[in-house]
Amino acid sequence: MVLASALLHASWSVSIKGSTDPLGFNLLQCWVALASLLVIAPFVDFAELPPVVWGLLAATGLSHGLYFYWMSRAFELGDLSLVYPIARSTPAFLPLAAVPLFGEVPTAGGLAGIAVVVAGVWLVYGGRLSRARLAEPAARFAFLTLAATVAYSLLDAATMRKLAGASWTSPIPRPVVFSVLLSVANLFLFAPLVLRRRSLQALHATASAEFGKATLAALVSFASYTLILAALQTAPVSYVVAVRQSSVLFAVALGMLLLRERPGRGRIVGAALTVAGVALIARCS
Repeated sequence: MVLASALLHASWSVSIKGSTDPLGFNLLQCWVALASLLVIAPFVDFAELPPVVWGLLAATGLSHGLYFYWMSRAFELGDLSLVYPIARSTPAFLPLAAVPLFGEVPTAGGLAGIAVVVAGVWLVYGGRLSRARLAEPAARFAFLTLAATVAYSLLDAATMRKLAGASWTSPIPRPVVFSVLLSVANLFLFAPLVLRRRSLQALHATASAEFGKATLAALVSFASYTLILAALQTAPVSYVVAVRQSSVLFAVALGMLLLRERPGRGRIVGAALTVAGVALIARCS
């Protein structure tokens, strides 16, 4: 599930970076979340969601809203090779919080696998980082994106564990319902932030040019994160997030197939390290 999510996430990221306006493009995707909520509402007894889940939903909705905003700004201001290694370094920081919050104690092999995955991500996309580049606005937004990713990963793991223990009569699986609610919740922060920087005329122009592409991207994003939420019901959050970083492999492949890129030695070594790290996590978990 996590590997499938990684492939979908890589495809989604490529679509955002390739859009004419990442902020407007991400906001344009949100209509799918609202439509999905209307579709599932008759089949879900929302009273079955424990009060603590609603509180966690509000907190993680804010984190996701900030993530979408900061990520969009980073993509606007910098290239993928700068933004991606910073924003996808989450596995290096999650274990620091997962141990006290969830009692997850990764094995020595699991920790080694996480470290190898992070090293692979940085080699694939960040082989030429410098102190000057890290001081650029794009880098600052990438670090903020990283912070938001750590926050929502921990919150979503806590939410899915609470939800997994609650009674459930809906024919729609818990991860699907929570993914829809989460997609709507982040709008309360993300939409106002976008509207501060984009006029309605600019958003209309983006919608006219990229509505179909944004709709497809929204469906891909929804499927990707629903798989992650399903995995978080049973798997340690540190391992789930680390394995998801295999998206760098798919991003390299998509770059070769769609953008005619020719990856250099650093990217190939980084991709191999990512595979090795994922294999080590799977072996030692």
